[in-house]
Amino acid sequence: MQIFTCILLGFLVVCAVSVSFSKNLLNSILIFMSYSLVMSVIWILLESPDLAITEAAVGAGITSVLFFITLKKIHAIMKSYEEEKDE
Repeated sequence: MQIFTCILLGFLVVCAVSVSFSKNLLNSILIFMSYSLVMSVIWILLESPDLAITEAAVGAGITSVLFFITLKKIHAIMKSYEEEKDE
C-alpha cells in the first residue's frame, strides 16, 4: 500500500509540473482533471471520504466544466484544433 501511495504522489508532482509547461489549454485542463482525480484517491487512502467526494465533485467535475465552457466562449478550443489541423 505504501508503494501505491508513493506512486500516486509522484504522479501528482508530474501532473503539477506538466500543467505548468503545457502550451495547449485543452491539455492543461485534462491534466488538471487527472490531478484532481488522483488527489481524490489519495484522500480516500487517508481515510477521509468527505474530502474525496468534494475533491472529485468540485476539482474534477465543476471546475473542469467551467474551464471547458470558458474555452468554448473565447473560441480557444477551435483555434487550437485549426492550428493542429494546419500543421
